Amino acid sequence: MNHAYILTLSCPDRTGIVHAVSGFLLARGGNIEEAAQYNDPDTGLFFMRVQFACAAVSEAELRSQWVSFAVPFQMTWNLHNTQQAMPAVILVSKEGHCLNDLLFRWKSGLLPIDIRAIVSNHREFYQLAASYNVPFHHIPMSSANKAEAEAKQYEIIQSEGAELVVLARYMQILSDDLCRKLSGRAINIHHSFLPSFKGAKPYYQAHDRGVKLIGATAHYVTADLDEGPIIEQDVARVDHSKTVENLTTQGRDTESQVLARAVKWHSEHRVLLNGHKTVIFK
Repeated sequence: MNHAYILTLSCPDRTGIVHAVSGFLLARGGNIEEAAQYNDPDTGLFFMRVQFACAAVSEAELRSQWVSFAVPFQMTWNLHNTQQAMPAVILVSKEGHCLNDLLFRWKSGLLPIDIRAIVSNHREFYQLAASYNVPFHHIPMSSANKAEAEAKQYEIIQSEGAELVVLARYMQILSDDLCRKLSGRAINIHHSFLPSFKGAKPYYQAHDRGVKLIGATAHYVTADLDEGPIIEQDVARVDHSKTVENLTTQGRDTESQVLARAVKWHSEHRVLLNGHKTVIFK
C-alpha cells in the first residue's frame, strides 16, 4: 500500500538540489505527485515542497535515511504523512464569524485539520462548539491572572497535541513566553490590511480616513504585535456610501476567507518561513 508524504525543506542554494532530492526518492520507490521550488536571490536560500507516494520503505526508514542525506546540504526539513489531519486548537473571544467559518469548512472536509478544542476568555460560543462536538474551555483572562490563564491554555494545546493554534479573533495579546512556545504554529487574523490602521477600531479609523479599500491579514504570531510573517492578505473595494456597519460586515467576510486560506495552506504544509517573510507554494 502506498503512503503519501509531503517533504518541505530549505537550505543554502546550490546546483543539483532538485536532482539529488528526486534521485533520493526514486531510489526508494517514491513517485513524485507534486513539486515546487524557489530560490531567493536576496538570501541565497533554496526552498522546496514535494508531495510523493512511497511503498517500498517505511516512514521510519525514510526519516532515518533522509537525516544523513540532508546533512551535506545543510537542510532544514520536515516530512509529513498526509493521512494524518493536522491537530488544531482555536482561540476566540466575542466575535465568532471566523470560528464559525472554520468549523463549517472543517466539517465539510475543506480543511485538512482536526479541531481538538476551542478555548475562549468568554462563554459566548460554547453552544456552537457543542453543535460540532468540540470540547469548549472557558478560561477568563485579566491582567491579574494572565500568567495562570496562559498556562492553562498551553496545557490544553499540549495535551491535545495541537500542531496549529488559530487565533480566530482572539482579542488578547499573547505574552512573549507563549509566543515563543507557539513559534511557527500559531496564526492570527488581523482585521486590517497591515501595516495600516493598527490597534483598536480599525474600521472606524478607515471610515474616518475615507478609504477605498479595506482588508485583512493572516500572519504568524510573534512577540512583536502584528509584525509576524504574513501568510495571506486580501482587500475589498468600498466607497463613500459605506457606513461603519457596512465596512464591518464586509470586513468580517474578508477576514474569514483570508484566515481560512492561511489555515489551509499551513495545514497542507505549503508555507515555509523565510526570515520575517514566507514562501508559499500554492
